[in-house]
Amino acid sequence: MSTAARQAFFDRTHSDDLIAFLGTSPSPYHAVASAAQRLEKAGFRQVAETDAWDGSVGGRYLIRGGALIAWYLPEGAGPETPFRIVGTHTDSPNLRVKPLPDTGSAGWRQVAVEIYGGVPLNTWLDRDLGISGRLALKDGTVRLVQLDEPLLRVPQLAIHLDRQVNEGMKLDKQRHLTPIWGLGPVDEGALISYVAERAGVAADDVVGWDLMTHDVQPASYLGRDRELLAGPRLDNLLSVHAATAALAAVATADGAAGLPYIPVLAAFDHEETGSESDTGAQSPLLGNVLDRSIHSRGGTPEDRARALAGTVCLSSDMGHAVHPNYSERHEPGHHPMPNGGPILKVNVNNRYATDGVGRAVFAAACEKAGVPWQTFVSNNAMPCGTTIGPITAARLGIKTVDCGIAALSMHSARELCGAEDPYLLASAIKAFLEG
Repeated sequence: MSTAARQAFFDRTHSDDLIAFLGTSPSPYHAVASAAQRLEKAGFRQVAETDAWDGSVGGRYLIRGGALIAWYLPEGAGPETPFRIVGTHTDSPNLRVKPLPDTGSAGWRQVAVEIYGGVPLNTWLDRDLGISGRLALKDGTVRLVQLDEPLLRVPQLAIHLDRQVNEGMKLDKQRHLTPIWGLGPVDEGALISYVAERAGVAADDVVGWDLMTHDVQPASYLGRDRELLAGPRLDNLLSVHAATAALAAVATADGAAGLPYIPVLAAFDHEETGSESDTGAQSPLLGNVLDRSIHSRGGTPEDRARALAGTVCLSSDMGHAVHPNYSERHEPGHHPMPNGGPILKVNVNNRYATDGVGRAVFAAACEKAGVPWQTFVSNNAMPCGTTIGPITAARLGIKTVDCGIAALSMHSARELCGAEDPYLLASAIKAFLEG
């Protein structure tokens, strides 16, 4: 662990804003809209993929579904200027609405859902759930919808009907995770009609949807000293929020004109399901943006090769804090703690992309930012998760480093981290982007 003094650029107000960000970002589509709003305030402007781009100075961003790519072109950036990229993802495990959502049983009205990502199923029981996502309309437009009210609930079976529940509860994804939302016979079309009405559109105009459930309990500080932060979708909206704040700070700083690198934020969708989509890290989306940025400044294939050779990506995703009740599941010599600063994630089998050179880049950023840092590595007897880091490194051939912050209850409907770590991470990302 680094012993750098805590003189970070960001402070506790950043964590306050993270709580607000989580509240306005129940789906990937809302997350990119919330991030875009913050970038707009920093002077960034949206560009369309179908338009021609120019190489003028300033901040730009594009949105494709649940993904956002943003970048800032400083004065004097040539076509061979390298990039500093922060990679994140906007999606979180949850329950998503099926194409024919109206169902029911035994006199209850229910909503058919699919399990998205690696969900600890029991964490979604007995929670008041809202609905969010997007509606696709006949005219080709999309309408975001966020219903922050207790509409759905997945009720747990009473202990009187399952006396062995505390000896190990086993949930069937098809039979036991279907939420209820009322009484009566199955009413086909009722859910979409209700959502459309609340979104201010006619149900007949809705031709498609990407809807999901979210816990309506807001994020909050926790503990006697409010030193912890509990909330939904920390994995990985905490990193999206930190990277957005860092990019905005870099672009509006006095020294922005003299940046030696082009800072980039890449917030992908579908990381929790393998990143194989047109908005995932496996797609050519980021590579296309970098290529077009180089081309807009008169770049050649030689310039592209030079730019990528000097480019570094910081893949920021949540990591595991040592669990006090299951410490034997962790690597004995590496016990990351909340509020200990960002974690460097290492795996020699390339589940994470960090190597020794990448470690030096990360350490330099944390030292410059004045924040401490820690290292995470998995117990040899436990499988290791992965991130967009190795995907980005392999797809673009660029140096990539995996980092994050230490948390408990990852992938739960409600996760837990230190209240200081969000702003310590944002400070380290800012220093990294500045080079």
